Amino acid sequence: MKASPESTEGFAFGRHRVCPRQRQLLAGGDPVELGSRAFELLAALLEARGAVIGKEALMRRVWPDRIVADNNLQVQILALRNALGADRDLVRTVAGRGYQFTGEISAFAGAGEAQLGLAEATAKLPPAPTNLPEPITELIGRDADLREVLALAGLHRLVTLTGPGGIGKTRLAVEAARQLLPQFRDGVWIVDLSATCDPSLVPATLAASMGLELGEGEASVERVAAALATKDLLIVLDTCEHVIGGAAEMAEALLRAGAKVRVIATSREALEAYGEWIYRVNPLPVPGDDLTDLLDCRAVSLFIARAQATNLDFCTERRSVVAIAAICRRLDGIPLAIELAAARAATLGVYTLADRLDNHLQLLNGGRRTALPRHQTLRATLDWSYELLTHSERAVLRRLAIFRGAFGLEAAIAAAARADVKPSDASECLVNLVAKSLVLVELDSGVARYRLLETTRAYALEKLAESGEFEGAERRHAEYQSSLVARAGSVGAACRPHEGRAGRPQATWRVAA
Repeated sequence: MKASPESTEGFAFGRHRVCPRQRQLLAGGDPVELGSRAFELLAALLEARGAVIGKEALMRRVWPDRIVADNNLQVQILALRNALGADRDLVRTVAGRGYQFTGEISAFAGAGEAQLGLAEATAKLPPAPTNLPEPITELIGRDADLREVLALAGLHRLVTLTGPGGIGKTRLAVEAARQLLPQFRDGVWIVDLSATCDPSLVPATLAASMGLELGEGEASVERVAAALATKDLLIVLDTCEHVIGGAAEMAEALLRAGAKVRVIATSREALEAYGEWIYRVNPLPVPGDDLTDLLDCRAVSLFIARAQATNLDFCTERRSVVAIAAICRRLDGIPLAIELAAARAATLGVYTLADRLDNHLQLLNGGRRTALPRHQTLRATLDWSYELLTHSERAVLRRLAIFRGAFGLEAAIAAAARADVKPSDASECLVNLVAKSLVLVELDSGVARYRLLETTRAYALEKLAESGEFEGAERRHAEYQSSLVARAGSVGAACRPHEGRAGRPQATWRVAA
């Protein structure tokens, strides 16, 4: 019969000590931050002395008298592995069976003394250093994303959050970093690269953000990485897209230099660095045709919270909430657009706002004065992305705005290819625009369909009109649609379906761009 945590004096493995009565984990004599459920998992695994414990047994131990989803167990396992640091691999997943602690376990004497000194050690433990900003508002609608980012950061040393401008990459990365802070003895540091205009200046920006003393000479990638090689820390490289090469080089150098350095990056496109894992930050879910439970919709919740922050008397009766749902749909669930709209709704009213959203690039221009310039208006956010494109990519993006909905690769090439953009270049540009979060791709049975978010399309249409190409783009679009109909008609004539006795065809044809 295995001992309970209360009757066990203490467990020891490697540099770690576990004091069951105090429910504390020590590493080298120092307390390690560990939640109660993760500690319960650790105690159960240690008591098993190397035996495999099934998932159901662990869940009964950690959540007695409660029914919870399997992912709750996975989250706590990740938290435990993160707390163990270099010994994380001692907690082994046994496929189809459960989990096992593979380390050599012994009881340690003097547990009582360790426990008596624990409060004093905890009191003396300095907080981990950080330059993370304190949260001012609640992170709304991102609970699932946060859990997934934390899980990825626990498993991989380089995680990049990608997505279009205004989607909330930085806010999500900062919240994840804040929750991970207790796990890094040398702290968590955010490096804002938005004002860094040259990729070669990324190392200097990082050094300045962390207060690194490098002595004389240039703050090179190699010197900065070497200075951090022995550190146990997490670095958030924020807003990498305009210095993407320098950010990728810096991230790779950090990971190679030190085994305990981890990186979370935010960028509108992937770094394409070695060892990178990508988490795409999607828009908030918006209400569908079913108008029940609208207040539970994350996009609607964000809108109402931001509107009430501006006007405490903001009305949330059902008719208003239905209008808010329509606004969130029009704005594709993009948090920045929703927040800007909420600020306008507090003064214009939701009905006037909904009626005027056709001109939302001009309407939604009242961002926070203290926000970064690219986040003060929707237009500024899109300007930032547009300016980072090549000449050919800008031309292709403008021309793709002619599509109201989804379109295929052939249609995209027909719309975008001109004398200045060859068909092969048009397809390459489309791939790049997807990578840079300006065009969305959806795979259906292996077939790719593309579309632009409504805000991106409105912006690209303006650029199309400014370029003098609008009428030509409309004409070519109509010609392409006509050719599709003609081709479908010829195929239909050649493969005419058999008619029944009533003269009705047994199949129908449907043409889509």
